[in-house]
Amino acid sequence: MKAEDVVRFCARSLSGYPLRTGLMLLAMAIGVAAVVLLTSLGEGARRYVAGKFTALGTHLLIVLPGRSETVGGPPPLLGQTPRDLTVDDAQALTRSSAVRRVAPLMLGAAPVSLDSRSREAVIMGTTADMYAVRNLEMAQGRFLPPGEVGRAEAVCVLGLKLKNELYGNTSPLGSFVRIGPRRFRVIGVLTKKGESLGTDLGEVAFIPVASAAALFNRASLFRILVQAQSREAIQRAKQAVLEIIRERHEGEEDVTVITQDALLATFDRIFKALTLAVGGIAAISLAVAGILIMNVMLIAVSQRTAEIGLLKAIGAPGKQIQRLFLAEAAMLSLVGAAAGLLLALAGHWVLGRIFPEFPLSVPVWSPVTAVSVALATGLIFGVLPARRASRMDPVVALSRR
Repeated sequence: MKAEDVVRFCARSLSGYPLRTGLMLLAMAIGVAAVVLLTSLGEGARRYVAGKFTALGTHLLIVLPGRSETVGGPPPLLGQTPRDLTVDDAQALTRSSAVRRVAPLMLGAAPVSLDSRSREAVIMGTTADMYAVRNLEMAQGRFLPPGEVGRAEAVCVLGLKLKNELYGNTSPLGSFVRIGPRRFRVIGVLTKKGESLGTDLGEVAFIPVASAAALFNRASLFRILVQAQSREAIQRAKQAVLEIIRERHEGEEDVTVITQDALLATFDRIFKALTLAVGGIAAISLAVAGILIMNVMLIAVSQRTAEIGLLKAIGAPGKQIQRLFLAEAAMLSLVGAAAGLLLALAGHWVLGRIFPEFPLSVPVWSPVTAVSVALATGLIFGVLPARRASRMDPVVALSRR
């Protein structure tokens, strides 16, 4: 038989039992759509996390007080912090040629009030370098002015949400707000872009680090953000940070340096494994669809004994009949896979409308793998019915016994 005759024969056989064919196509379509959609969600989660880390800045290192590894002794088995990080520590890091910018960060909470309006807000004490290190953008005015780090200027930059709650639609530039017991002049407002990793910078007020030290009556930093000169310089910058801090802390390596690339690589591995896992779980439904195809086609063989007997009576060899039934299984799988891709496309569109900020993305390998597995499953589970049909005796088949 020619290829076009095989296709025509299979199409007529499948259309002769529309309900049975429709159920098999639905099972295969659901399996393919599940694989594509779940891997799309996994890839979207990976890109979402990567985007949040990228929003922190580029070539970033985060210096935290305390060692990350454990130590011996009774619980808690966590390394102790011999001393705090200070602004002088941060300034010393600029000596390294691998370091481009350093932004000390002092963190606290205080009420921010204007006239009768007041709310508790996160106060971040830092320097002008924070603007470039964190890739911040201004909606109005300017960021903290460059200058001497130890100078406690009474100026502040408000997050957009904080500004809206205190000022509404009026411009705050040049006016004064009270942060705790002190008055600060507003010189800028951040854009809405300042949101990342659960920290809503729209609800934050930035003040000079020296002003924060006076406001909170402490000298210790929450952390230090370091921007390396380039991606290639990240490891040199990390080593330089450790050496400089060790030198300043009397030989004690009592800080933890986290690189942005290391965090991204870790999350990338986690989400890739998660994507493969959920894709594998969804692929189980393809196996279920394959078993359904096998069972239904076994029933079809018993229902089409006269047809098989007639084919054998006119000289069709067993291999030809086997190929016909395998072609039917392949056609079911391919049409079901195509319907599954359309279903996945519709689901992708719906999810994109429901969660517009979530970067849904279908990996290139996902639809190819889903269709390939669907075809392979259909052929594998179609072998048994095909072999059964090819081995039937033509006389017995024609007699419908």
